[in-house]
Amino acid sequence: MLSHFRHIDRVLLLAVAPILGAGLISMYAFVGENNFFERQLFWTAIGFVVCIGLSFIDLRMLRKTYTILALFLFFSLLLAALFSLGSMVKGAQSWFHFGFLAFQPADPMKLVLILVLAKYFSRRHIEIAHWKHIFISGCYALIPFLLVLIQPDFGSAIVFFGIWFGMTVVSGISKKHLCIVFGAGLLASFLLWSFVFAPYQRARILTFLNPLTDTRGAGYNANQSMIAVGSGELLGKGIGYGTQSRLKFLPEYQTDFIFASFAEEWGFVGVFLLLLCYGIVISRILHAAMLGATNFETLFALGLAIFFMTQLTVNIGMNVGLLPVTGQTLPFMSYGGSHLLTEFAGLGILMGMRRYARVAHAESAKNEFLGI
Repeated sequence: MLSHFRHIDRVLLLAVAPILGAGLISMYAFVGENNFFERQLFWTAIGFVVCIGLSFIDLRMLRKTYTILALFLFFSLLLAALFSLGSMVKGAQSWFHFGFLAFQPADPMKLVLILVLAKYFSRRHIEIAHWKHIFISGCYALIPFLLVLIQPDFGSAIVFFGIWFGMTVVSGISKKHLCIVFGAGLLASFLLWSFVFAPYQRARILTFLNPLTDTRGAGYNANQSMIAVGSGELLGKGIGYGTQSRLKFLPEYQTDFIFASFAEEWGFVGVFLLLLCYGIVISRILHAAMLGATNFETLFALGLAIFFMTQLTVNIGMNVGLLPVTGQTLPFMSYGGSHLLTEFAGLGILMGMRRYARVAHAESAKNEFLGI
């Protein structure tokens, strides 16, 4: 019986459990005022079912081009349909509402983009150094990037860019060609800033990049978040005693700023343990990358790790005032069903690929990917 569950990475799931628990505990402190805790508990249970269910499916069908392209086309059309059928939430037209349920197609699209890029780069491992692969792979990423940027959903746009950039770097593409592309992008940005943007447009961009210049306006959220994180000190104020979030100075404490809410109540020690759990999750995903049956599985695992690390960097960065506030969730911790199911689905696909991984040839897999 246990042999049927051999592909399940128990260490990975055990590392995810405290992260889920940290988010649920932070929401439970406010159970008298809302039902975030009950809903998140429901989506967590569904997420585990999705994860385990996907791990038992033969996912080698994802290597087929028409399967991946069908998924990419379907979710691209969903993103486009938001402009006519989507609901406006907090200034962004990013959601489909079905009664008491809401669905954000940008979340599963991140997973689909990882699959598309993994498929594209795995088929071109020999000729990957050619500059055209930067352009073609960039076109795949540009479609969802622009569709979410127009909504506008800056957080998801940054994640799409991060996935593309990270997977481009690890795929083996010529770094010289990549630097030329980014040099051209920087030059275009400089020309736009100097000769195209009006003074008021420059001011808006500067406020976005450094919101603390306007703490009573655009920078209010970032300022309150930094106060919450700093007030946690070493051991925190205790569960349910975070004044910034309980007194509602800290907005969106259950989603965008749940890290600040957690840091205020648990302090430096709690944050250290939380980041340790995230580190274990990332390391287990990278371990799975080294055991991939083919370059496709290896690149998917690397893309999944890049996806989580990008979300972590963006969310924590904006919580501590180092990055602009873009409305990006914290993996497995922030409230929400769409992102939680997407993250569990990513782990399910990863563990499903472990069923036919070349465990006995892990070192040769690593050498093949690195071109040794």
